[in-house]
Amino acid sequence: MPLDLSDTLVIGISATALFDLSEADKLFRSEFARDRDHAIDVYRAYMLAREDEPLATGTGLPLVRSLLLLKHLSPDEERPLVEVVVMSRNSPETGLRVLNTIRHFKLDITRSVFTGGESVVDYLDAFDVDLFLTTYAKDAQRVIDSKVCPAALLATPPSGLETLRDDQVRIAFDGDAVLFDESSELVYKTEELAAFQTAEDQAQDRLLAEGPYATFLKKLARRQERWPGRIEFSPVRTALVTARNSPAALRAIKP
Repeated sequence: MPLDLSDTLVIGISATALFDLSEADKLFRSEFARDRDHAIDVYRAYMLAREDEPLATGTGLPLVRSLLLLKHLSPDEERPLVEVVVMSRNSPETGLRVLNTIRHFKLDITRSVFTGGESVVDYLDAFDVDLFLTTYAKDAQRVIDSKVCPAALLATPPSGLETLRDDQVRIAFDGDAVLFDESSELVYKTEELAAFQTAEDQAQDRLLAEGPYATFLKKLARRQERWPGRIEFSPVRTALVTARNSPAALRAIKP
C-alpha cells in the first residue's frame, strides 16, 4: 500500500549534495572534453570498481540527518512527517555506490531515482517533491524555471557545525520574492526606498501575495502543528530574515 504523502514534507536532494562525488565528477569532466562516449565508459568503470567503497559525506548530509530524525517523531507510519528522495543523473548501475553509501550511513531513505544523464526535473512531480536541494546552480535554476517546486543551492557548511544540535531543523526564509511575491521588491527597485516604505506602510493591513516558497513554508508549518507537545518545543524552527525596517516591517510580520 503506497504511503499517503499529502501531509508529508518531501525533500528531493541530488546525490552530489548528499555525498561527495567531486572526484568522480572531475574524472568524468576531464574525459568528456576529449570524447563524450569514452567519458561515460570511464566514469562507469570508476564507479563500478568502487561500488562497495562508501562515499564521503556531502554538504547536505547534516541537514538530511536532522530531517530524517523527524520521521521517527510521529507515531503515524502511514503519514510520515518527512520523506527524503535521492535524485541523481547517474545510471542505475553506477548509482549502486550511492545506494550502498546510504546503507553504510544507516540513512532512512527508501526512495531514489537515477535518470541516466537526464534532468531530474521531469521526476519532481511524480515523487511529490516539495523542495529540491542541490550544489549546482544550473540544476537549481532548471527546477525553479519548471515551477514544480522551489529549489535551494547548498553551500559548503561553515566550520563549527559539529557543535550544533542535530535534533532540530532550522530553516530561515528571505521575504520579498521568496516567501512573498516580488511586487513590493519591484516598487523598491523602480521607485527606491522612500516610495517602498510609504507603499508598504499604507498597505500594512493587506496580505502580501505568496512567493515561490510559500507553499513549502505552509507544509513545514504543518510539521509543527503535528508535533504532540507545545510548539515552543517543536524540533522544527523557522525564521524570517528580511531587510525591511519600520514602517515596512509591519506588513511582513502581521498574520
